[in-house]
Amino acid sequence: MLAHVAGGTVLVSVASTMLLNFFMGTEGSLLPWKYDHILIRLDESLGFSAAVIARPLQYAYLTPLIVIYRLMVPMMICWYFVTRYRYGRGSVIWAYIVELVAGPIMYAIVPACGPIYAFGTQWLQPHAVPASPIQLTGLPNAFPSLHVGTALVFVLFSPSKFWQAVSLAFLGSTVFATLATGEHYVIDLIPGLAFGCFAASVARCMIGRAVLFLATTLGWSLAVRFAYIFLIAHPGVTASFAALTLVMATAAVYREWSIPRFKTTGIAMAHQE
Repeated sequence: MLAHVAGGTVLVSVASTMLLNFFMGTEGSLLPWKYDHILIRLDESLGFSAAVIARPLQYAYLTPLIVIYRLMVPMMICWYFVTRYRYGRGSVIWAYIVELVAGPIMYAIVPACGPIYAFGTQWLQPHAVPASPIQLTGLPNAFPSLHVGTALVFVLFSPSKFWQAVSLAFLGSTVFATLATGEHYVIDLIPGLAFGCFAASVARCMIGRAVLFLATTLGWSLAVRFAYIFLIAHPGVTASFAALTLVMATAAVYREWSIPRFKTTGIAMAHQE
């Protein structure tokens, strides 16, 4: 029985990744105009350029960070087994499905590929660019960061203090990995946190929270798509919204971790008997 469950979990995780890549590949063809130059200008206006953070990580730290970046699917499979006895709290598989469905929609609002694709070998020393969309071939998988969103799902679905520590370490490492590999801009990571909270809330049937975090993610996407000139010209406003999003995500983690562990421990023991 366990072998069948394991096989099904692996299949769901791998299939979701393949489907997401397929959808993004289709979007890459249908949406040739990418917002990479706008995203890097937003980073620059905030003073947190991805290249500045990534440059010191290109030597001894790069290989382990690449490994961490590529560990996402194995971690998705692992986290199913870590959380499979959380009766009444929703299944992490549903969070993955929500990301699979909603992710391509978000990517279609602000299609962008990432620094390494937009600037090539010069991405660590990007040249000055105007804040306008550019024609670029590639998968629109930058804004928001699903890597960061999924890593936050692991944090929200951590059943014990040990796994909380593991998930926090993985989230922090994923943040640096997305930047060190040139896959994301700093601004991508902020709505990624809101998106992860949205996926976890849907999986738990917490409709009010799901609506709140979906509105936050959409708010970021629509603001970047239609009001990027204002955001670049007013970095204080952008930074304030970024700080608010971070506070909301932190509060979501605090609320979840404040739930007494015995509520799920007894259920887990019942399943094991």
